[in-house]
Amino acid sequence: MGSAIHGTELTLLILVTLVALLAVLAQRLKTPYPIVLVIGGLALGFVPVVPDVALSPAFVFLVILPPLVFASALNLPWRDFRFHLVSIAMLGLGLVVFTVAGVAVVAHIFLPGFDWRAGAVLGAVVSTTDTIAVSAIARRVGMPHQLLEIIEGESLINDATGLLALQVATALVVSGRPPVPFAGVLEFTWLSTGGVGAGLLVAVLIVRFERRIRTTPVQMLVSVATPYFAYLLAESIHASGVLATVACGLYLGRTRSEIFSTEARLDARAIWNTIDFALNGFVFIVIGLQLPGILNGLRPFHWPRLVVGAAFISALVILLRLIWMIPATRFSYFVRRRLLKQNVQRPNRGEIAVMVWSGMRGVLTLAAALSLPVVTQSGEPFPHRAAIIFLAFSVIVVTLVGQGLSLPTLIRRYVDSDCASLEEEERLARRQLLEAALDALRAFRSPDVDDAPADLLERYYRQRLVSLSTDDTDERSIRQDRVYQDLAWKTRQVQRHELGRLRERGEIREATLLELERELDLADLRWQKVS
Repeated sequence: MGSAIHGTELTLLILVTLVALLAVLAQRLKTPYPIVLVIGGLALGFVPVVPDVALSPAFVFLVILPPLVFASALNLPWRDFRFHLVSIAMLGLGLVVFTVAGVAVVAHIFLPGFDWRAGAVLGAVVSTTDTIAVSAIARRVGMPHQLLEIIEGESLINDATGLLALQVATALVVSGRPPVPFAGVLEFTWLSTGGVGAGLLVAVLIVRFERRIRTTPVQMLVSVATPYFAYLLAESIHASGVLATVACGLYLGRTRSEIFSTEARLDARAIWNTIDFALNGFVFIVIGLQLPGILNGLRPFHWPRLVVGAAFISALVILLRLIWMIPATRFSYFVRRRLLKQNVQRPNRGEIAVMVWSGMRGVLTLAAALSLPVVTQSGEPFPHRAAIIFLAFSVIVVTLVGQGLSLPTLIRRYVDSDCASLEEEERLARRQLLEAALDALRAFRSPDVDDAPADLLERYYRQRLVSLSTDDTDERSIRQDRVYQDLAWKTRQVQRHELGRLRERGEIREATLLELERELDLADLRWQKVS
């Protein structure tokens, strides 16, 4: 027992070390870390000293998937999600159905031994997309935020619909019975509505509980546990746990500014960023490490045929996305512009090409493939299980590595960056905040109160307002503000040095140092954001 625990600890330590080293390498190469981690995992999988790591589907679905989905939903603004809902639904729902049907038909025709049911299972496995690499690329090269919001929303929805489709397709293969349309519609309806209802119920209860507490550690504990509450509640009533987690995250994303204290918001951001990176880093490197085990399960098969099949399915998945994307974007534009009266522009060819090329596959695809049952109800082996796992793995590598490495070039060439517009939007918002503060100061003045503090604060706000001006006549004031920020930063570094000296001399306790250091850190963070 002790040796097994030590072996697990050693494996985890090696994986954490590899993730950290490959993440640093990705930063040096200026390449999204998921791509480097997958390639590194592929290479390390054949190194004898690297331990064998099996990716358990139960571990992925119950431990890794809920917080990853929750974090994505939490950071996707509900207003933007609702605004782009038609476009998201066309991809998150329509494209999943089109992919499942297209792969089922083509696999039945061109892949030896595949009937339409096995093809539908393969189509459901490869229908889910992963936006981690896309988001990393988009934020670095300035992909328009409207496109990124649609792609992130698509990933949240098709995670759920892809798993629902897989559940239905797998049931058809396992039972061996023909599908019953009415029963299938009822099951899909319950999985969807039950999942969303469970997620919203958990979210409402969490909001009521969070309003009654103001202890940051308790709030953080509840926040980390929330996706598991939503996921397990939905699964316990045989609904979609993924949809429950998505609904819960979207709801809480709207309320966290109200229910969290200032300290809790800062801590929550740090905690969820760490969880998101750690889980994704672990998963992407383990995806690469899976290759030796997958190849061992394919030894009786004919290799040239498998390689050709992998290339064929990968190309088919990309082609199906292209075929669907052109009419889907036009239909979405018509509905949003003509029926919903939204002020949106028709996507041009460059934007459509970027959205097509952003359909990368990730951990959920591999976990879905590995979760396929080994035998059917009749006791027969699940048809083409090993081949489906290999084909799914191939689609992940081709889309994540091939498309991921070429996507930045595609974005730079065919899509106009909106970094400048985002900066302008932030600058205008800052001006409005400062003007609101100045108006409030005038209202707060009273004959019975000393005006000196208000004058000092008003002078500060006016100086900040001038520094955000675009008028060339204010260039001197802007230059003065930058000198002011630089001096403030230098004096804070002196204060840090003095804190360290006081600790070394034993004049302050560690708790005092941590509190004062936190104040300096917050000041640094604030000036980094406004400068």
